[in-house]
Amino acid sequence: MEYRNLGKTGLKVSELCLGSMQFGWTADEKLAYEILNAAYAAGINFIDTADIYSRWADGNPGGVAETIIGKWLKKFNVPRDQVIIATKVRGPMGDTPNDEGLSRYHIMRAVEASLRRLNIDYIDLYQTHWYDENTPIEETLRALDDLIDQGKVRYIGASNYPAWRLMQALWASDKHKLASYVSLQPHYNLAHRKEFERELAGVCKTYSIGVIPYSPLAAGFLTGKYRKDELAPDSVRANSAKRRYFNKRGWAILDAVQKVADNYAVSVSRVALAWLLANPIVASPIIGPRTLTQLEDNLGGAGLQLGDDEKAQLDEVSMWEK
Repeated sequence: MEYRNLGKTGLKVSELCLGSMQFGWTADEKLAYEILNAAYAAGINFIDTADIYSRWADGNPGGVAETIIGKWLKKFNVPRDQVIIATKVRGPMGDTPNDEGLSRYHIMRAVEASLRRLNIDYIDLYQTHWYDENTPIEETLRALDDLIDQGKVRYIGASNYPAWRLMQALWASDKHKLASYVSLQPHYNLAHRKEFERELAGVCKTYSIGVIPYSPLAAGFLTGKYRKDELAPDSVRANSAKRRYFNKRGWAILDAVQKVADNYAVSVSRVALAWLLANPIVASPIIGPRTLTQLEDNLGGAGLQLGDDEKAQLDEVSMWEK
């Protein structure tokens, strides 16, 4: 496992980040511990979570993934200073009006709750999960700046921000001398390029924002488990893949990735991850394995170096219309 700077910071993160959205949802606590232990043993030092994971599941009140990570740190005596923990704030954690958003009121309450669940004294990377149109960006940034001053947060990042909102935040930080976003978590993969590359990529490159792509395997489409001539299962994840990628362009991309994978005698997943890691502005794609087998496969993507010809072929087949 190699390590990269998170944007313009000196913080070193593993080139793969372990996502935890599945913890307490499709992976129970025992399995989550096994995945965390295996990832840590493989050199992954970067774990991403969110306070709302996985509030959408029946019987899940939110905060479950954070709680599991906190228990794991204590149960297995994991050195706190050897793990970079990233979590997020924004989503609803209750039923009252102030139980969500990016107001100072909600952020200050939410960070304390996340710290308790994670059983830690500080959060390495505190991210705004998506922007809040009802709160001035200056209010959000000042609250985050205060958390850094208080030692409860080390760095701040954004997730799911459009380019104009990210630029607005960077400008406000500069104007008011407030802490600035050092990372962006966008939806980005070989089959879903336009949303990030059209404008956000240029912003991230210009301002040295570390990119932490989520859904790097396109909801499972870039694992090769779906076939054009086979009926896909009826599930939330499969339906998402069908809606986005079951089309002429998607199948052409998958065919091209499969050819590269066959040449290297590796899985489709590894090629998809290697393609992302070949981009110098990408710090650490977020993988979300639900099994140890999936984790082992994903880990192989970190050590795969694509040739210039293969990279060019994949770029061409997946290019989006301008």
